[in-house]
Amino acid sequence: MASTDSPTRTFGTLLTAMVTPFTTDGEVDYDAAGNLAAKLVDDGCDGLVVTGTTGETSTLTDEENLGMFKAVLEAVGGRAKVIAGTGTNDTRHSVNLSRRAAELGVDGLLLVTPYYNKPSQEGVQAHFEAIASATDLPVMLYDIPGRSAIPIATETIFRLAEHPNIKGLKDAKADFGGLTRVLAATDLAVYSGDDGLTLPWMAAGALGVVSVTAHVATEQFRSLVDSALAGDFAAARRIHFELDPVIRGVMTRVQGAVAAKQILKWQGVLPNSVVRLPLVEPGDAELTLIRNDLGEAGMDFAA
Repeated sequence: MASTDSPTRTFGTLLTAMVTPFTTDGEVDYDAAGNLAAKLVDDGCDGLVVTGTTGETSTLTDEENLGMFKAVLEAVGGRAKVIAGTGTNDTRHSVNLSRRAAELGVDGLLLVTPYYNKPSQEGVQAHFEAIASATDLPVMLYDIPGRSAIPIATETIFRLAEHPNIKGLKDAKADFGGLTRVLAATDLAVYSGDDGLTLPWMAAGALGVVSVTAHVATEQFRSLVDSALAGDFAAARRIHFELDPVIRGVMTRVQGAVAAKQILKWQGVLPNSVVRLPLVEPGDAELTLIRNDLGEAGMDFAA
């Protein structure tokens, strides 16, 4: 089972998968990114994933990715772990971006399963090992077949766990049996990659969550994670139920980054809710659904 000692210091326990703020003309707003990072850490995050999927990394240039890493490091470096999303479907590209991120001083790397190419499991393993060997940084694998089209097979995770730099797994596969085997057979620090599964995953031994919804309910997620780590599952279950409508509003009505930016704008945290194509902002019907979900949780925003 994953340790709650060293891995905690490596990645943290409550990590927000940060959005990338944009100006109204679609440029990266590094000042807003730094302010958002500082607020998330002030409110309880001990780790931030920068330019992962929620950070719209697939529509950012390398220089924009690196600019985001630098902005967040300047805002919260030393106060929280800064994990750089440097995984792509091109191994050489990922190696280069990871090395450049390491030079900036990030604390770790998040590497998503190579998407679109649909490699064999041998190719998946070789891809991750090549990137993990390119720097001395700790690596968190990101298993999300709903986006990548392929899973990281449990047996592949076992082999990857033997690599000295591969220290963690963000699991968004919803395979509790496979997760149980990973927790039992490896020392990987496992994180829920699905906000709604944080409680059951931690009950099985996961260390925390890499969350989108934590943008807008940071303190509640901090309490949920802390309660689960302390073994107080009665308190954790109560918070899980309180968070359910918030998670629904962020994660089920529109793409998570789209909803998170909209709610952060309502909260006055971000100046706008701009996203880059092919993402678009919510329509009126979607906004109503999101407001209704949040209203159920006592978070009321006027139309």
